[in-house]
This record gives sequence, structure tokens and C-alpha cells, in this order.
Amino acid sequence: MITASLVPDLVLGAVEIEPTERGLRPHRLPRHVRERDADPQLTLMEAQPSGVRLRFVTSATVAALELHTTRVAYRGFARPRGAVDVVIDGVPAGSHGLSGGDALELDLQTGATTLASGALDIVEVSLPATGEKTVELWLPHNEQVDIVSLRADAPVRPAPSTDPVWLHHGSSISHGSNAATPTGIWPVVAARRAGVQLQNLGFGGSALVDPFLARVMRDTPADLISVKLGINVVNLDGMRLRTFVPTVHGFLDTVRDGHPETPLLLVSPIFCGIHENTPGPGAVDPVAGAAGETRFIATGTPGDTAAGRLTLEVIRGALESVVAARSDDPHLHYLDGLDLYGPEDAEDLPLPDDLHPGPEAHALIGARFADRILRPGGPLRPQEA
Repeated sequence: MITASLVPDLVLGAVEIEPTERGLRPHRLPRHVRERDADPQLTLMEAQPSGVRLRFVTSATVAALELHTTRVAYRGFARPRGAVDVVIDGVPAGSHGLSGGDALELDLQTGATTLASGALDIVEVSLPATGEKTVELWLPHNEQVDIVSLRADAPVRPAPSTDPVWLHHGSSISHGSNAATPTGIWPVVAARRAGVQLQNLGFGGSALVDPFLARVMRDTPADLISVKLGINVVNLDGMRLRTFVPTVHGFLDTVRDGHPETPLLLVSPIFCGIHENTPGPGAVDPVAGAAGETRFIATGTPGDTAAGRLTLEVIRGALESVVAARSDDPHLHYLDGLDLYGPEDAEDLPLPDDLHPGPEAHALIGARFADRILRPGGPLRPQEA
């Protein structure tokens, strides 16, 4: 077996690659943001390589990826493990569940954490004996990863993509919460269906209209941009309507400083029954927790919006008004999140924890986004009509 040189060009979807004692750690935020702006929640989330993949060309018949993962575990709750998905010449070729790695165990009641060490994972992949092929190894969307080595029985070389780059920012739903595999999260479903390169800035609990995230988007090369805002602002109870609207305008202004004419889409929240008409903050349901289940609740008072408290219904109206007020920007578009997943969809495919879509709903959302937004001639690709 030949050990490949882990050059940065092998890795797509990461902003930076950090050398560590074990290997290379992909990051989705640059170092200066991690060191100055990121809180502990965002620090955990950005190091989970949602949408990040190794992409290479090889004539090998066997490849082996050695990883060391670190996952967040909640004491008393079972959480699904991450996986590495294999795609060969654009066709899915299996998903490999992880079993090793470290576990950072969090007590949701006290906030205390403990670290349990684990072994390396080796993902061995059989490849067709058909000459050269393009191989993608999609890293787990829900566990931090150190890439220790990539080995194969023939040389590998990077295979940079020439597809348009789609830069997307969103919450845990965009990060991939409750999706089963890394290619099953809705942004990856959409990107693969539409033939674009995903740069995923979806961060669990962290789509809070932060100025530093706007600056990251401003400075990141992209052909298409989307921003999905609302659910985290509501379930953190982080703003009132008076502050939310100008903050969104400021966020868009900053993105436009770096991308003055790039197609830009503002997306409002998908349906989430607990927060449609009830402000946050959100919380883990203690009754479900006592039974070992993870479910979420809204702790605000239903209908309490008179003082500017935010619900998803209020957020949708506010975001639509923001886009209307910026009618002088012909490249800015609005998408109602209910068009991706609405109350009727919640009847058929309910949110398993009352907050995040399950695997089938991720697939539905991704397909709808691709077909309505990312298609050639659509809002983000008008020049390809």
C-alpha cells in the first residue's frame, strides 16, 4: 500500500487544514475567528467537518482512510455515531460507520464534561478494477476528525472540482442534525443533485446573525450564496424584532462588500411546531429526558410577540420585508422555508425531536432546494438558463 501525501488539495469544503499531533484537522472557520469570536458551542461545531470530503483520482482497487474522531456525547442519551460515505464517479458506493475515537461527554444538567479516549478508525474501501476513477470520501458531519493517513494500492492525486461553488450558512439543520450519513444532510443532497460544490457553514446552535460570520462569507470565494436564518435566534431568545431586522441588513451589507453581484438567497425557517407561535428560549424536554429521549420544547408564552419577541412566524415576515426593502439589489432573492418543509410535511415526516428533520425529511428538503433554487436558470444560477 502507498501512503498518499495529505496535501490540502485533497480536501474540499474546509476553510483551513490544521496540522495536529495525529494528522490533519479540517476546519470550517478560519483560525482568527476560532481564536477570537467563537464561543465553546461554535468551536465544537465548526470542527465537525459537515460537507467536507477527500476527492482524488486513482486506479487503485483498495483505499484505506485512517481517522481519529472526537464526538460530543450527552450523558444518559444515546446519540448516533458518525460515518464516512464513499462516492465513486458520482455514484454512492457505501457508508462506513465509525466505532472508535474519543468521546467528550456532556452532562446537560450540570454542564460538566469528561473525556474518554478511544482508538483509531480505519475505513477500508474496495474500488472497481476499471482503471482510473474519481473517489470522494465524505467525512462525518457530526464528529471532529483528524485525518491520520490515506493509503491505496496505487498512487492517488487530487481531483479539484470545476463545479460552481455554493456557499451556505445555516443552523444545526444545515449542519445535518438527525441526518443518518454525511451525504444525507440536506445541503449535500442539494449540492450533489444540482452539480455544485458545497462549502457548508451550517453550525449547530450558531446561526445567530453574527458579524464575524458575515465577514467570513464576504472573504470566501463563491459563485452562489445562501443564508438561512431564524431558528437559532428564536430558540436562544437572542434578539427582539427591533434589533433583528437591522442586524440582518448589516449581515447582508457585509456579504455584499465581498460579493456585490453574486446571486444571494435569504431563506427563512422551515416549519417547527414548537416555535411557530411560541418564543424561546428552547430547552431539552425534561420529561422526555427522564425516559432517555432527546426532545425539545419552547419555554416562552404562546402568542407573546407584543414586545417584539420573536417566533418563527414573526421571523418569516421580517426576513421577507428585509428582502423587499433591498429591491435595488437585483441579485438578492427570498425563499420561504415553508416551501422546503411545511406543516403538511410535518404531518407526513414529523421532526423526531420536535426541532430537527429526520433522514427522509433531509432528503426531501435537499431535493426541493436543488430543483427550485440550484437548477440552471433558477434564482442562484440565472446565467445558466
